Amino acid sequence: MQTNREAASPLNYDPARHAALLADYCLSAQPGERLLVAGGTAALPLVREVTRAFLKRGARPVVRLDYPGQDDDFAALAADAVLDTIHPADLADVEALDGSLRILTPEPGSDGDASRRARLTAARAPIAAARARKKWSLTLYPTPYAAMQAGMTEAEFGAFVMRAMFLDRPDPVAAWGEVRERQARLIERLSRADTVRIEAPGTDLTLRVGRRTWANSDGKRNMPSGEVFTGPLEDSAEGVITFTIPASYGGQMVRGARLVFRAGEVVEASAEEGEDVLRAALATDPGARRLGELGIGTNEGIQIPTGNILFDEKIGGTVHLALGRSYPETGGMNASAIHWDLITDLRQGGRLSLDGEVVQEGGRFVGAGYGL
Repeated sequence: MQTNREAASPLNYDPARHAALLADYCLSAQPGERLLVAGGTAALPLVREVTRAFLKRGARPVVRLDYPGQDDDFAALAADAVLDTIHPADLADVEALDGSLRILTPEPGSDGDASRRARLTAARAPIAAARARKKWSLTLYPTPYAAMQAGMTEAEFGAFVMRAMFLDRPDPVAAWGEVRERQARLIERLSRADTVRIEAPGTDLTLRVGRRTWANSDGKRNMPSGEVFTGPLEDSAEGVITFTIPASYGGQMVRGARLVFRAGEVVEASAEEGEDVLRAALATDPGARRLGELGIGTNEGIQIPTGNILFDEKIGGTVHLALGRSYPETGGMNASAIHWDLITDLRQGGRLSLDGEVVQEGGRFVGAGYGL
């Protein structure tokens, strides 16, 4: 008989190999470190392997499991005092960590009250900020629902996850080193730019990135990765952008989101599906209506949307903008309880320009010296 402790992993997916990469490369677990392992109960095979990997390296794992729909229950049932505040012990617990790993375990979302979910997110902002001040990493466990979202069988999705993380290669760490080197060459060009223009059907948006730092996302914080990103000047976004790849927020899907920016702030918002979710996210706090990130996907090994942002924002030939919180290492200063990435595909008639020079056409970099 199979028990939860012996829960099976998807075919073509190796949680032990995944865990070793997370412990050694992503978080570099050290003796005595108190490291959080957080994920849904569906991810028990990976949670167990990560815990074992941390223990073998002398670290002190702290395991936190969520049942499916746990946040939905909090949002729907919590009294206002519980929904809108955090207990000091919860914050103290996070501040006592040396690092954290969050494992995404995609499950069906609910049709709950989006405004209450936004209030729950806002209340937890101090916890998220405390966690971000320590080393952290984010990954995904291939659940049956994630496979269904991606339009794959469980076996196909397990193999896809392994390829996306280079876990199908003899030396995944060396492969991620190659990604880092290629993206460093791209950043050399991006760092000289002040104005970025994004053009595509339904999109013509300009923003400024001068004096901001571009980050090289090489798989340490996001596994998988394959992107470069920065924090645009908070008052610089002007124009309109239509996000052509669906994105989930709080377990609810938003499709065809369209935002109009003036002086860096969203002044119009609509969506083909999930407009109430989009508007609730924008109403979370003042910073939710401004941009915290501009990212450029570079991972040519991820070519089709899966319904999961961890993969989709890395698709080579796409750009993504995050509403809300900036990453301090980029120089971005926008503060918000949310950080929600929304993606535009440039592979069909899109263009990316730096200070008037076209550097990407149809999702492919043009000219010499751009690294990819």
